[in-house]
Amino acid sequence: MKFAVATVMLALLAAGCTTPDSGDVVARDHDRGPPKPSATLFISPSGQPFRAAPGEPYPVAKWFALADKNGDGRLDRAEFRADAEAFFHTLDENHDGVVDGFEVNDYEQKIAPEISGAYGSESGFGGVHRGGGQGRGGGRRGGAGGAGGPGGAGASSAADSVAVLQGAAVFGLLDEPEPVSATDLNLDGRITLSEFLTVADRRFDLLDAKHLGYLTLADLPKTAAQKMAEAKKR
Repeated sequence: MKFAVATVMLALLAAGCTTPDSGDVVARDHDRGPPKPSATLFISPSGQPFRAAPGEPYPVAKWFALADKNGDGRLDRAEFRADAEAFFHTLDENHDGVVDGFEVNDYEQKIAPEISGAYGSESGFGGVHRGGGQGRGGGRRGGAGGAGGPGGAGASSAADSVAVLQGAAVFGLLDEPEPVSATDLNLDGRITLSEFLTVADRRFDLLDAKHLGYLTLADLPKTAAQKMAEAKKR
């Protein structure tokens, strides 16, 4: 009996010591529960979170490498759309072809809880401001159905700032507080793949400021979270 109990305890300890990389796909983040607020976070244009432990490079590079399927250092529209479609199918938990209100709630509470302020002031991003011009987004649905452009987001003094970043806008390339619900274009509470990809095209156009037909990692704007992390290092 003692041997059996010891065996079970060792098995449980072994299971508890095994965790996936912080930058793995969303399903793994979802499985292991809400992340620690100290993790460095990037939220992709479609809303997918990528995390890195303190001291690791900012995880925008993880997203770019995942989306750049042919590895040529250029993210074209087709790859950008494919990345969005893959995340849509992750969000569509019951595989019925739409992301409904329950699945949006799961996204906000389980997959990317930071955008709902789940960590409050502990996240270190309360009262982040955007200086130098106001984004066009606003409210919970602000986004590429009405997204702010990919201007330089960052912390600034209250005197310099004109808009407060909220939700995912702190961690993303666009001024979108909630990038998933922003794709519900007809506001019926049911996001279709067609809607999701329509907004993906709009986001690509906003980020492709040079009209090259592709994005490069070097040309992407830095998120407010990235700028704050770099400022702390300095």
